[in-house]
Amino acid sequence: MSLRLFRRLPFIRLTTSPSRGVSSVSGPSTASSNRFLRYGLLSGGLLGASLYIGHNLSTIHADHAETRVTESRRPLTPISSLIRSYAVYTMCSFPALVDRSPSILAFLTSVPGLKQITEAFVRRTFFAQFVGGDTAHECVPLLESLRAENKGTLFAYSVEVDEAEATGGGSKGSVPVHKQIVQEMIRSIDVAADFEDQRASGSSSAAGRRTWVAVKLSALLPDARSLVNLSVYLTKTRPSRSPAMAFPGYPRASDLDCLTSDQIKGESPLTEQDIHDIKDLHSDLVKICSRAQERDIRIIIDAEYRHALFFLSLHGTTPDEMSDGTQLVSSASSPAIDAMTLSLMRQFNKLPDRSSSECTLVRPLIYATFQAYLRRNLEYLEQSLKDAKAGNYALGVKLVRGAYHPHETIAHETAAAAAALSGPRNLHSRTSLSISPDPHPPVWSTKPETDACYNASVHLIISSIRDDIAAHQPVPTVGVLFGSHNWESCDLILEELVKQGLACREKQDGREVVSMGDEVVARVTLGQLFGMGDALTNYLVDKTRSSSPFVIKYVPYGALSEVMPYLSRRAIENASVLGGHAAAERKRAWAEIRTRLFG
Repeated sequence: MSLRLFRRLPFIRLTTSPSRGVSSVSGPSTASSNRFLRYGLLSGGLLGASLYIGHNLSTIHADHAETRVTESRRPLTPISSLIRSYAVYTMCSFPALVDRSPSILAFLTSVPGLKQITEAFVRRTFFAQFVGGDTAHECVPLLESLRAENKGTLFAYSVEVDEAEATGGGSKGSVPVHKQIVQEMIRSIDVAADFEDQRASGSSSAAGRRTWVAVKLSALLPDARSLVNLSVYLTKTRPSRSPAMAFPGYPRASDLDCLTSDQIKGESPLTEQDIHDIKDLHSDLVKICSRAQERDIRIIIDAEYRHALFFLSLHGTTPDEMSDGTQLVSSASSPAIDAMTLSLMRQFNKLPDRSSSECTLVRPLIYATFQAYLRRNLEYLEQSLKDAKAGNYALGVKLVRGAYHPHETIAHETAAAAAALSGPRNLHSRTSLSISPDPHPPVWSTKPETDACYNASVHLIISSIRDDIAAHQPVPTVGVLFGSHNWESCDLILEELVKQGLACREKQDGREVVSMGDEVVARVTLGQLFGMGDALTNYLVDKTRSSSPFVIKYVPYGALSEVMPYLSRRAIENASVLGGHAAAERKRAWAEIRTRLFG
């Protein structure tokens, strides 16, 4: 029965309306209600099919193929996981379904009986595909499985502060929600460190520890709009530079001086509560980074986006119709996050003297995120390398392309249109989708421009690493995590390492591999998201040789009920890039299933 149902999967056809932009979102109507009902019925059908498949997978004997190994000595993916991947990426291939996922989940979890079915569906499908577990400790078996395949892990506690709880100062029990998240961040560092300590040998160096922790700043505040207000203030008051750098500019060491109330300049969007909360955030970040420093665990500060389209999709309103006055902005948190990250790098990435006993500590400890789709990226990277050298601290770089291109473009166009009607743009307007003062969007207009920026950044970073190794520094002064699901970019990174003399090609077991020494692996890492790009990850692992993992997987975790908003939010944010990846992942899963079942 399960095989008969399964054979029909490739011929599933969903009828959806064309993907809608912001302008097409309207208030309640008969048409929208009918459309919502159709999505509810559609999702209900998917729920039933997915649960039926999940329940009967154990009867498919091909599931035991995990005991067999491939030529690369890697266990075959269980067919149950392949079918789950196929189902998940089939659903991800329909933009209309992705756009409505928050509404669908909200509706289904509000109906008694359907709530339990919905949660079971999400756990068997999206949660199992993209989330490592409910707690950090539950992820340890996954960490062990990944390490057995020579893959590291980037932990990410992906619970977000609920807007109602945030603005209302909500708490669970006696401890505010954002303080619980701070405690969980520290706990995840301890779990990561304990895992690495158990695997460490007497000769292992701290630099070879490949379980890191990602931090999202907005989750550590009672109200994330404090970051927006700080960004607005910094955008208005930072000294101008010539030539000007595209928005969101670049941070200065003096940015956080404004947290001293008597340093506030002129009319400021920062309230006393904002200043108090941001000071508290900085104090909590110091606690988190201090624990990471004690335990030799690297910290990645993630980039963020104030999810304008999520709110528009969820509430079905235009910006000026938001009843709670929520300010919808694009790139609004970037200046504040940049300033906070720079402060942490200057403190925790400080370089020791050559004679110092601290030479064994991890450097860089703190990594900032650089997004190649931002027009400023290459210039910002160049300036950051200069500032790090002048400030005697190591620069940690997480280089990604960026996932919010349509959101950034729409936000800028909306703000520009509003400015054309009402005069010069007010950076702190209640209805503004963008705080950028620039006439051009902060992102490149085309993907080839983004690709060119990413490739140029790769060349610059690897050249800097070559110079760093040649200078025989006691600890690395620059480190990079290349985050990419692009095969060409990953091949370029390997090619550039060989070209710059940091790696060499050699033959092993009749195959060409790229070998690199500890001094390179201590500075260079590649990464992909857990549940995505496994074929690329496996290719990179098989293609490279190093004493510690060269490739890591970004593994989110959190309780199911708390992670569901993250899952639907991430799907919306990444809709522009997820579609292409989803189609490729779906085809890859189906090809493997067909081969496994039918030869």
